[in-house]
Amino acid sequence: MRDGISFARRQVPAVALVTEDFWPQGNFVAKAFGMPDVPRVMLPHPVSGSGDAAMTTVAAEIAPAILAVLGGALKGEVPLGTPIPALAESPA
Repeated sequence: MRDGISFARRQVPAVALVTEDFWPQGNFVAKAFGMPDVPRVMLPHPVSGSGDAAMTTVAAEIAPAILAVLGGALKGEVPLGTPIPALAESPA
């Protein structure tokens, strides 16, 4: 969270990745640092030590949310299960 807040304060596009077990703590930190709407995406818990296959699955599931936040289609916090808008295709 602190890294995401630090980047956001510098107006560098960033998304904090927070597991569901630490989501309340992430909300607390964001509010305590005066940035309750800092972009963040929820990951399932645990992620660490879950193995390559699980990490690949998690990455595939959250990548669209990260891109949607960075592209401006979603704002603030993105909990698990949030519908992700389709991304506009880049011009060829």
